[in-house]
Parts: sequence; C-alpha cells; structure tokens
Amino acid sequence: MIAPDTVRLALPRLPPYLLVTMTPENILPTYERQAKGFDRNRSKALFERVWLDRLLAHAPQSTGKRRVLDLGCGAGRPIAQYLVDRRVEVTGVDGAAAMVALFQENLPNVRVFHEDMRGLDLQETFDAVIAWDSFFHLSKDDQRAMFKTFAHHLAPRGVLLFTSGPEDSEVIGNVEGEEVYHASLGPDEYRALMTEQGLEVLRYVPEDPECDFHTVWMARLAG
Repeated sequence: MIAPDTVRLALPRLPPYLLVTMTPENILPTYERQAKGFDRNRSKALFERVWLDRLLAHAPQSTGKRRVLDLGCGAGRPIAQYLVDRRVEVTGVDGAAAMVALFQENLPNVRVFHEDMRGLDLQETFDAVIAWDSFFHLSKDDQRAMFKTFAHHLAPRGVLLFTSGPEDSEVIGNVEGEEVYHASLGPDEYRALMTEQGLEVLRYVPEDPECDFHTVWMARLAG
C-alpha cells in the first residue's frame, strides 16, 4: 500500500531496537484509522498500468471472465478499478474493515472479503493473484508462509504479481503521518520460495523506473 520509493529513499534503515514498537501487527490498526486519508491521497496516476497489462497478457482465462484475486486491495482505487474496467472479475481481500467499507463504496458490484491474507483459504482458484504494496507489510516469516497461500489460490498457469523491497531489509515508512513496518527478503530467497511452490519467475525488475521505482515480481504457476 505504500510506495517503495517512500520506503527506500525517504527513510533510513533503522537498527532492530527501534523497530520494537513498529511491528507488522500494527499495520491493520493503522490502516483502520487512516483508511479515508489513504484513499484520498493514494496516487491515482496508475503508474502500475504497465505491470497490470503484463499480468493480463500472461494470465490464463479459465472461465468466461479472467478472475483476479487482489490481496491487500485497500479501497480499490486505482488497481481493482482498472481491472474491472477491463472486464476482469475481481475479488478483493483486505484485513482492515475500514478499507473494505471504502472498497464497497468505490466498487459496489465487486466482491470483497474482510480477511487477513495470512493463512487465507477462499476454497477457490483464480487466474491471477496480486499483492501490490501489501505483502511487504508482513513479517519475514509471514512472507515466507504466503507463497503456499499464493499457489493455493492460483489456477494452473495462473500468474502471481507482487511488490517487495530490492534487498533483504526491514524499514519504517509512513501512511498519513503514522509509522508503518515494511520488510523484504532477498531476491534469491524469493526465487527459492517460489520454486518450492511450483512458481516460475517470468519477470523481476528491482526499483523499476517505469513504475515509480517499485520492485516488482511476476511469476507463473506450473500447470
């Protein structure tokens, strides 16, 4: 939910003792408090478009409409809105009830669940799964566990799109003036975790200058 340039450029990496009160468990309460301000100020310039178009180009279409699961969907703008405008059947998931309420206001005809992505089991699969600026709020151990969850929700040949940091790190960013935790594993570990789940990396661009310097991964499940 927070742009990696904010994480990497605006704030220094902090020593572990300063991270004690800024933990992943503070993320959802922070977004509960700041949902309206975040939705109001979140960039709608759609710099993500190049990667969303790549996702749609690679994802299968296993049913009448291409189905996409948006994990950490926030208020639905601009990513879910862009996909819906392209006749994609979107399902949103967010752990902050205030964000889910805004998503329902912004996209009243789109299905959304108030659920934590950690350990999620919707008992269905999707042609693509997105975790854009959301997954990197999790602890490193929770990130490691998420790859099984990603794979579990992908149809054969389904595509995963997510953002991370460019290196193994823990940093503190901010949303609407409140501090928020971010973490990243190293690129080699992300690759290994995806390989374990049958995911083949299609594209990886650290600090992509075409995408507001986000570090972006796209992978495909074997099928």
